[in-house]
Amino acid sequence: MIKEAIAYITSLAVEAQDPKTIEINGKTYCTKNLTRYDKPEKAKPIEATTLTSLVDYIKQRRDELREHMIIQVVSPTEVRLYSGLLEERDREELFTATALLPQFEYGREYSQEGFLISLQSCFQSGKTDDREAVAILASNIVNAQSQTFSDDGITQQAVIKTGITTKEQALVPNPVHLTPYRTFLEVDQPESDFIFRISEGRGGEPVFKLVAADGGLWKSQAVGNVKKYLEDELADIENREQITIIA
Repeated sequence: MIKEAIAYITSLAVEAQDPKTIEINGKTYCTKNLTRYDKPEKAKPIEATTLTSLVDYIKQRRDELREHMIIQVVSPTEVRLYSGLLEERDREELFTATALLPQFEYGREYSQEGFLISLQSCFQSGKTDDREAVAILASNIVNAQSQTFSDDGITQQAVIKTGITTKEQALVPNPVHLTPYRTFLEVDQPESDFIFRISEGRGGEPVFKLVAADGGLWKSQAVGNVKKYLEDELADIENREQITIIA
């Protein structure tokens, strides 16, 4: 009985190795997932960090493009170039652009020095006065031993240094309107509202944080800006109708 059982199990294992087709309700199914051995090998996508590099590739390497191409704006920081459908009902990815941006952690508490450095390096200036107002308040606030600040949910008040010994109150509205670097640098950066908060950290030193307050609306604006940039840059190329841009 034991030999018969082993032989039966072995036969089942052998049968399981061979793919079989089954007809169910007029449709054909296979008992295994099969991969074509002679399937053409696809090229690995070129990786870059700017939209300019993608535009240059399309303009200067038209011989590498297929009859129909698709540019997909996947997110504010990622764009991919695909071929149209191949014979295998598949697509080939030729190019990927991923934005290289300064990183700011929203909701994280920063020290005074870290916050000021990040505010200067991760946010654009000139579009609004709020960045300068936040920077002035954060750079001049006194330490925990003598500082005072209040928050009524709309504006904040803090005692700041105006000289070596004199002090006065400064007002910063909430939310603050800022323009962070969050998408490709070739396009306009979307503006957003942020909640600015001051609290007490370790050792009584002040800490600062910004919390996003626009519900992610900036993402759709950034994707639209990227799509428009690509449409404008590729408007004059030959056979423009062969390239579809989606976002």
